[in-house]
Amino acid sequence: MNQSALIRPGWTPATIALMVLGFVVFWPLGLAMLAYIIFGDRLHGFKRDANDRADKWFAGCRKATSRYNTHFSTGNVAFDDWRKAELDRLDEERRRLDEMREDFDTYARELRRAKDQEEFDRFMRDRKNRPSSDQPVVDV
Repeated sequence: MNQSALIRPGWTPATIALMVLGFVVFWPLGLAMLAYIIFGDRLHGFKRDANDRADKWFAGCRKATSRYNTHFSTGNVAFDDWRKAELDRLDEERRRLDEMREDFDTYARELRRAKDQEEFDRFMRDRKNRPSSDQPVVDV
């Protein structure tokens, strides 16, 4: 997440000022800003999850629609054969695009995991190389 943004989730002077201003102007705006400050870091995951659920739901609707509309006959055998062939081709193309999307999602997830692993390894390496006098003393 971009930590250089002026208005980012968290207790920054800008977000606090906007929250207070929101409560002064119209209390739901202040409440919305408070929710953004507290839960704003989770918005990206929530948006991605909501989009994935909607995509899956609409994909199911598309499949159901294409199954139900293919059995109607116009009375013209040549047109019906052409129509069925085109619908089959489109279904195959849709299946191929769905597979490509799943492959890309897997690739992006692995890329994020690798980046997170690299950052964690760097943190552990820096922490291990730190002189022992800089380490805080923890009372147990």
